[in-house]
This record gives sequence, C-alpha cells and structure tokens, in this order.
Amino acid sequence: MRGASLLLAVGLLSGRAPYQCARSPDRSAREETPGEALYAVAQKLRAEGDEQGYRTTLHYLVDHYPSSRFAAAARLDLGGDAGASGAP
Repeated sequence: MRGASLLLAVGLLSGRAPYQCARSPDRSAREETPGEALYAVAQKLRAEGDEQGYRTTLHYLVDHYPSSRFAAAARLDLGGDAGASGAP
C-alpha cells in the first residue's frame, strides 16, 4: 500500500514539473564543422609562432576532411607540401 501511495504522489507531482524544452532552439546559432574548427586551430597556432603545429594541423585537416571547403584553403596554405600525408 505504501508503494502505491508513493507512486501516486510521484505521478501527481511530476505533472507539475517544468518542461525541459520550454522554448524553441535558437535558429541563429550554428555549429562549427570539424574542418572549420581545425582551420581555426591552425591559424591560432601560426599566430602563436608554432609553425610545425600549424602545418601538422593543416595536413590533418586535408587528410581527414578532404571535401571540406577548409581543406581547400589548407591546401592553398600548404602550397606544394599539401600532398605529403601529415608530414610537416
């Protein structure tokens, strides 16, 4: 009997719980693509003077996300070195 009363109380109280998704998602927010994030990391590394990290990150981007528009930019940044897989 006690279990049934507890279950009834939980059921009644759960109807008054706030909804988790009370508002619609923000449509103006967009998620960053992996290629975009890697390209941004590469640019940050270069700005900090880490040329090896910059080139390694660009190679990773080209190797793992070859169809990304950021891979095209990475190939341009790497110049003739874009074909070498991961080697800075």
